[in-house]
Amino acid sequence: MKLYQVDLPNDHPGVSDPVYLQRRAAIAMTSANQTDSAEPPEITYTRVEDDVWRTVAAALSDLHEDFAIAEYRLGATALRLPRDRVPQLAWVSDRLQQLTGWQVRAVPGLVPTREFYGALADKTFLSTQYVRHPSVPFYTPEPDIIHELIGHVNSLASPRLAALYEAAGNASRRATTDEELERFSRVFWFTLEFGVAMERGEARTYGAGLLSSFGEIQVFRRATLRPFDAETMAVSDYDITQFQEMLFAAASFPEAEGLLLAFFDSFCRS
Repeated sequence: MKLYQVDLPNDHPGVSDPVYLQRRAAIAMTSANQTDSAEPPEITYTRVEDDVWRTVAAALSDLHEDFAIAEYRLGATALRLPRDRVPQLAWVSDRLQQLTGWQVRAVPGLVPTREFYGALADKTFLSTQYVRHPSVPFYTPEPDIIHELIGHVNSLASPRLAALYEAAGNASRRATTDEELERFSRVFWFTLEFGVAMERGEARTYGAGLLSSFGEIQVFRRATLRPFDAETMAVSDYDITQFQEMLFAAASFPEAEGLLLAFFDSFCRS
């Protein structure tokens, strides 16, 4: 059996908590020892972990009414993630298959960039299974199951948003150099992670990074909102450790959808 060691940065809320570190390692090892073809392994979540999920899921659901685009909310309504406990990835994957033909596969932690993006082309989302540290339920310095499911997988329950993810995966596979992959990653960041579109006269988001962030989703309208321009996104810098000071806003979600599909379709084809 493969053993797994979790190394957290010094500023991580759980870095000095031996119980949390042991728990993270156990969950990571369970995910790492599955086969690629197997459904995600079951995790018996603790009361504390369920409490964190319940707290964050309820708070974000309320915020999504004011700040998320309608298409995302349609996906979330269709998927019906439980509010009272951490969902099992196997159940989520089965439900997603029924809705859009996508599946979820468990991974122990961050995976190489090319692997994560490439899996999207196969309608597969690679998700962690651990829960953030309970001392700071509304913050995580790394993707956890709350970010993965509430941010990304709710979107994948919408056929229109799922099509954007699949197009992104196909585009990423055409990036043959690190420079090309970096250009792609920046566009992904400013759209499917932090994308903004005007809707009913207000800036709303379709990006997983904002949709899963209790703090940033409430203040992203204060950022400098530039017009949607994928070529500018591809050369623009961002800081993952801070709230974004500059974002790109389309005039509507259909505009963002069309422009983004066009960019992904043409990426690295010449």
